[in-house]
Amino acid sequence: MQQIPVARPTLGEEEAAAARRAIMSGWVVQGPEVAAFEEEFAALVGAPLAVACSSGTAALHLALLALDLAPGDEVITVSHSFIATANAVRYVGAIPVFVDVEPDTGNLDPSLVEAAITDRTRAILAVHQLGMPCDLGRILPLARRRHLKVVEDAACAIGSEICFEEEDIGRGGQGQRAPGPPLKSPLESPAWEPIGRPRGDLATFSFHPRKVITTGDGGMVTGSDPEVMARMARLRTHAMSLSTAERHGGGKVMFEQYLEVGYNYRLSDIQGAVGREQLKRLPGLVAARRRLAARYREGLSGHPYLSLPQEPPYARSNWQSFWVLLSPDAPLGQVALMQALLARSIHTRRGVMCAHREPAYRDLPRRHPLPVSELLQDRGIILPLYPEMTEAEQDRVTEALADILK
Repeated sequence: MQQIPVARPTLGEEEAAAARRAIMSGWVVQGPEVAAFEEEFAALVGAPLAVACSSGTAALHLALLALDLAPGDEVITVSHSFIATANAVRYVGAIPVFVDVEPDTGNLDPSLVEAAITDRTRAILAVHQLGMPCDLGRILPLARRRHLKVVEDAACAIGSEICFEEEDIGRGGQGQRAPGPPLKSPLESPAWEPIGRPRGDLATFSFHPRKVITTGDGGMVTGSDPEVMARMARLRTHAMSLSTAERHGGGKVMFEQYLEVGYNYRLSDIQGAVGREQLKRLPGLVAARRRLAARYREGLSGHPYLSLPQEPPYARSNWQSFWVLLSPDAPLGQVALMQALLARSIHTRRGVMCAHREPAYRDLPRRHPLPVSELLQDRGIILPLYPEMTEAEQDRVTEALADILK
């Protein structure tokens, strides 16, 4: 039986031609293709500036370095995320303080943030989990009132959209959103905007093959402060005082200096060229994912043992992944169900991991209970979803779930 993967990148002749173009140009390390990729990415998400780098993890590290955190400073974030989120906090000597997530979105629960703030808190690292925008309309006002920086981990969220009402940004971040009429679609309302502007201080993205667009691997940071962005651009290249273009295209002999301890986080021009072609595909990729997510919702709606993720009225997900939550009274547990699906050549992934359960985090004191995070890891299952998935393949998944869980 034909295998149904959990994910598959969309790459074609256009990307192959772009890679060849970069190779034949003779400039394969970070150069003009990366610069163009940065400009086009920034324009797409509405950000003033963008800095490309070697991975989504590198993007997180650069963003947190830019905050000038000191050892012992605290960053409020979620355990319920790929471990790079928590690791990046520790890379800079800070302490990740985990708070729980919302059961319907898997995102940071804004109602729990204030209780986690101490006199050592310096920032909030808010994840748009699996492409679902988190509730920045409640997080940002609180952060501003408490003088905290906000970094958006948008690793999965390229192409996702968020809607802000003016009262979301201006109010003090307490309680629920102000009531109002149903939100219009992005095409009807200027209040909708792409994730990555960013509304926080910085936003980071990943171009891993499981993400909506890919450069093989790679990352991007968006922001608006020219000095901060210039520093990240230096840090990704060993904190070199001169760029390659300045050293080799200036018409005179120039020697670089190394202004601080930096990193080799460069994106190659081959990857930059591929990324530019992927950006052209983005609207179609997101549209296909949304169509498939809608079909999953239709096919699995009312299932007695499965709960589906909810798209809040302020969010439009790119559906980088589609997950379901298995009921405690289901006839099979998570692993048994995944194994039964695999026996039918249907590949799945477990729910998003929890960093606090990993051996690397056993020494980190847990200050706040994380029952929802643990529930989503233990009973969540990520189903196959990729733009080229056929309706017949998707029907195999929904029919298998119905048959196995009858």
